[in-house]
Amino acid sequence: QLQLMESGGGSVQAGGSLRLSCKTDKYTYSTFQMAWFRQRPGKEREGVALIVTKGGMRYYGDFVEGRFTIYIEQNTLFLQMNSLKPEDTAMYYCAADYYQKQLSDSQWRFWGRGTQVTVSS
Repeated sequence: QLQLMESGGGSVQAGGSLRLSCKTDKYTYSTFQMAWFRQRPGKEREGVALIVTKGGMRYYGDFVEGRFTIYIEQNTLFLQMNSLKPEDTAMYYCAADYYQKQLSDSQWRFWGRGTQVTVSS
């Protein structure tokens, strides 16, 4: 089992920035892919960003529009979020898998418990 623990959420005004972190209990490069998902109030969970841990390829949801960056540093997964909008308000989850997955695929093997992000206008 792989344990994932998110942190870094909070409340921020529109236009502000937050950096989310996801720590694992094993070496991040033991996984094939890691990602961030979010679930907005009343909405289904959606993919935010994905990184292939050994290749470094990154993919983003269309709504990101260049505002977020996913990266791995010191065995921790990060999501740098800039120019935040009220519609970014959501619970953000870290996910990982040993096999290839898509951002459109919600069936990732490992999930964290989430960290809340609230953006006020």
